[in-house]
Amino acid sequence: MIIRNEIILNADPATVWNLLTNPEKTKQYMYGCEVVTDWKVGSPIEWKGEYEGKETVFVTGNIVRLEPGELLAYTVIDPHGPYPEDVSSPLTVVCEVIRDDDKTVLLVSQGDYSRVTDGEDRYRKALAEGGWDGVLCAIRDLLEREKA
Repeated sequence: MIIRNEIILNADPATVWNLLTNPEKTKQYMYGCEVVTDWKVGSPIEWKGEYEGKETVFVTGNIVRLEPGELLAYTVIDPHGPYPEDVSSPLTVVCEVIRDDDKTVLLVSQGDYSRVTDGEDRYRKALAEGGWDGVLCAIRDLLEREKA
């Protein structure tokens, strides 16, 4: 039970990689959250933003695989969610950046929902919400604004 989304972007892979790893850029497409990490395998990764005037960590996890410019994989845990056991068996997000002539394909997968509490229901809900489609469209829109 893995959700997969992809988008073709009018940008080179280095530009797309920068959008994925630059905190100032992530704030513009990831619901106001900036990514915080040292970009080393095994290190923590956090998505921080503001909620009701206070800095909040909305998602936390660890980097599990990193191939700069090509692949980023990290676990995701909602520290405010109803599933504290997800710490021992979290979902994993994998972002793949693939050159396609003068464009870049960004593939994002999230799962495996079969390993987490209430996984089937959470998988169905995530599918119904479009998975990463909204974020990928926001990335595309950010790229277009920056080119204009």
